[in-house]
Amino acid sequence: MKTLTLVRHAKSDWGQPGLADHDRPLNDRGLRDAPEMGRRLRERGEVPDLIVSSTALRARTTAGLIAEGLGLDAASVTLDERLYGSSPQTILRVIGELDGELGRVMVVAHNPGISDFAFDLTESVGEMPTCAVLGLDFDIDEWAEIEFEPPIATRFDTPR
Repeated sequence: MKTLTLVRHAKSDWGQPGLADHDRPLNDRGLRDAPEMGRRLRERGEVPDLIVSSTALRARTTAGLIAEGLGLDAASVTLDERLYGSSPQTILRVIGELDGELGRVMVVAHNPGISDFAFDLTESVGEMPTCAVLGLDFDIDEWAEIEFEPPIATRFDTPR
């Protein structure tokens, strides 16, 4: 059994003209929503073994705040530059490379890739709003098998 949690980064700040997209921070709402979603996940017992995040500031900040809400330390978050602006195929590749010993993994990424990937896996979740969390349980032994097996259970939550 493997549990994958997909997260779209929290609401970001567009108020700094000239700032590179990769360097956009979270806005006040994003800074509130991310730890709240981590707290909700912790209350449901959905604490990942590892969080893999895009390297973009808004994604890695989201991952760090969710980790805090989950009661995890910074070492539980790893960054993967391939998740910045990634396609569903790239997200699938990143997941497929994960250590089979990990039972629960969270991936923090961006739209449109994360929403498209969520739809590919569920055929029902078509839009991941900012800081949305989609939990997926798979009856598989290795992460690479996600490509071939539909989830046996899904949970969807948003900050609002």
